[in-house]
Amino acid sequence: MKFNINSRILERLLAKVLPVVPNKTPQPILEYFYLVIKENKLLVYATDNEIAIKATSYINAEEEFEGVVPAKLLYDIVKSLGDEDVRFEATQDFKLKLKTDSGQYFLTYLTNVEYPVLTAPSKETKMTFSANELKRAFDLTTYAVSKEPARPAMTGELIELSEDGVKFVATDGHRLIRYLYKAHETEPVQQYIIPEKAVHIMSKLLEDGEVSLYPDETVLGVEIENVEMITKLIGHKYPDYNSVIPLDNEKMMKINKHKLLTSIRRMLYFGGVNFHQVKFTIYEDTLEVSADDAEKGHRGIDRIPCEFSGETMEIAFNTSYLADVLTHLEGDDIIFKINLPTKAIIILPSQQQAKEELLTLIMPVRLNNG
Repeated sequence: MKFNINSRILERLLAKVLPVVPNKTPQPILEYFYLVIKENKLLVYATDNEIAIKATSYINAEEEFEGVVPAKLLYDIVKSLGDEDVRFEATQDFKLKLKTDSGQYFLTYLTNVEYPVLTAPSKETKMTFSANELKRAFDLTTYAVSKEPARPAMTGELIELSEDGVKFVATDGHRLIRYLYKAHETEPVQQYIIPEKAVHIMSKLLEDGEVSLYPDETVLGVEIENVEMITKLIGHKYPDYNSVIPLDNEKMMKINKHKLLTSIRRMLYFGGVNFHQVKFTIYEDTLEVSADDAEKGHRGIDRIPCEFSGETMEIAFNTSYLADVLTHLEGDDIIFKINLPTKAIIILPSQQQAKEELLTLIMPVRLNNG
């Protein structure tokens, strides 16, 4: 087997597959790329038994080839070459030789091994997005996915196909994000939970072009130009998130997001080591933002113009959670929809983008009067 390829082209190809290669595994074979050369096409495949990625590139190869090669080592060598033409050759003593104008590098490869392969989904259900649309949906929601393994359904991102469109939902019990993309309509409702790791890997693959998703009961297939990805889905029932979204939050506060976020970040300095709480005192035309470190006596107070439709109210939030939410909201102004200081608060952008609807819910915390 012999073929030539530019090192930069190969580096980009390997980089799309490498994120799924585990750093530590009881199955050493998973630390290898599975390489196939057939019909002048190079296929690079890897899996961690939960997620699999296959990337392809056209080459001019003299013979067919099938074998496995250490993934991280191959990637590091190719990346270190800069921008050069590389000549690949499989020798009879099971060495994969990489030759450039200035050097030769030999990697041991294996053949006739059973490399794990994930079963592809059926393609009965198909969703199509532009790469930018899907990446936007993930960027606006994934940060709220739970890190608590005791609640496995919430450790993934919910994709719900409904008559309203496609809903992307993430929650950790403290925050809930629901992003509705109205370009797709499905009946009856279908739900799929994608593991957080798979969402992050998929997001890195989303650059340009069209993306097709093929979900079935146990796995999700993804096709992005020359890359195919398969991920197992989380097989638990997602919580009834609609039941926690309040319908009676009628008090409205409109405020500049950038001024509020700057204040919230500043209040992180005053929350103390173990207690990050920010307090809102909302007046008709002013929001007072404050935080204090009772142990050391430090205190910070900001006053920001706002428009509030209710009577004076005090609410407290986890500072980090609120900062996260505000960071991911777009636009200049945002709206807080409030009922009581102890009930869930809805935060919305003052203007929604076309074909979408973003809702953020955050739970207040017990007011610390110490």
